[in-house]
Amino acid sequence: MYYIGYDIGSSSVKVAIVDAKTGTSLITLNEPTNEMEIVAPQQNWAEQDPNMWWDYICKATKRAIKEGNIDASKIEAIGISYQMHGLVVVDDEGEPLRNSIIWCDSRAVEIGNKAFKALGEEKCMGNLLNSPGNFTASKLKWVRDNEPEVYAKIHKYMLPGDFIALKLTGKTNTTKNGLSEGMLWDYKTDTVANWLLEYYDIDTNLTPKIVENFSNQSTVNKSGANATGLPEGIPVTYRAGDQPNNALSLNVFNHGEVAATGGTSGVVYAVTKQNKSKEPLRINHFAHVNYSKKHPNLGKLLNINGAGIQYRWLKDNLASNSYEAMNAKAEVVPVGSEGVSVLPFGNGAERMFNNKIIGTHFCNLNLNTHSEGHLCRAALEGIAFSFVYGMDILKADNAEIKVIRAGNDNLFRSEILSNSVATLIGHEIEIYNTTGAVGAARAAGLTDGDFKKFGDNITANDHVMTYKPLGNKASYEKAYQNWKTQLETFLNK
Repeated sequence: MYYIGYDIGSSSVKVAIVDAKTGTSLITLNEPTNEMEIVAPQQNWAEQDPNMWWDYICKATKRAIKEGNIDASKIEAIGISYQMHGLVVVDDEGEPLRNSIIWCDSRAVEIGNKAFKALGEEKCMGNLLNSPGNFTASKLKWVRDNEPEVYAKIHKYMLPGDFIALKLTGKTNTTKNGLSEGMLWDYKTDTVANWLLEYYDIDTNLTPKIVENFSNQSTVNKSGANATGLPEGIPVTYRAGDQPNNALSLNVFNHGEVAATGGTSGVVYAVTKQNKSKEPLRINHFAHVNYSKKHPNLGKLLNINGAGIQYRWLKDNLASNSYEAMNAKAEVVPVGSEGVSVLPFGNGAERMFNNKIIGTHFCNLNLNTHSEGHLCRAALEGIAFSFVYGMDILKADNAEIKVIRAGNDNLFRSEILSNSVATLIGHEIEIYNTTGAVGAARAAGLTDGDFKKFGDNITANDHVMTYKPLGNKASYEKAYQNWKTQLETFLNK
């Protein structure tokens, strides 16, 4: 028997099929093989056609069944992971009324800022644990104000994963987790934040029915089965945004456990039981996948825009022109890069600096003594130091860090980066060989709520290695302090 999982990103749709008993991944693939289109009607806007996601879900499912030689009749359940914060609006036939306004679209920033001031920091932070910000609720307000003809036809609004579940099953529903991503969950009352919708003059009846995670949320209907090749009647039992799902994939469920991702941007996602925050802008809070009123586990998320994109830029512009060659040159340079520092923040405004644009800077270069290897090591150290800086912000905001877990498919594969972070934070970094689609597929079978057994299986199947804090901490601390001195120069300009 099998479980199937989907991970709907903004670049592609990934699918994985796993053995239901062991959790072993049998096949993973993505559609399309290049990248999905992102439409930008105006500067700082970003949209995608929800039916494009569905088309690629159908193609990827059929490919996975065929190429994995899977007996589709033995697929028992479906898990869905998806890009967070997106807005999908549908009519009463379940058809999208416009493109989805996706996570990286900035059109609703001022709407959220105005709401935060009008409603008050005490109300927003006490009940939402966030500013309304540029999230789903504010994007829906933008549609109401700017596209009244679209708003008038809305039957329900939803998150991207809710839309895929709708296409599979014909049922419209959502989860507490999803609503929390849109700043639509009131943690004090444990209900939908209808007061925010009412402030935005949005009909509260547009919120879908709420279903529990890790339960039979709805079942594949005839239309969904015909389109995908899946058996009719199998349940969707799990859905979550990509960062909470990444944490699940890495066995991050409990207070003090942290999931780290070092891709184009960096993410630190710390699970906590502390339902308070003094950081309305730099940190976001979401109901974790195992959130309930009895067990109010939250995910504190800190994003670093300038991370892997910095190292990729170096690869594209240095003579080495490969990560392997760059890493080899970096490894022969001592800790601290002999004084060279790189601030990797050249990917727009940084939320952890209160949306200030810092830019990328190469500091203290000596043209007589420094080489390409110094640039490579300083870049990796700079990215590592930005993670440490972000974790310090999290710790100052009631997060506890006991262990860090990361995937084996991103920057944390670098010994320089992982050793730097582990040594400065003083905690181990466990590396796992897994993906979001595999995690979603495994989570489809987690209806018994046994998170410990689920996590033990991840450790047994996926653990690759562990980076431990090194003994020579002094050299790392000196390099980090030098880096922070350079950073403060630009922050104070």
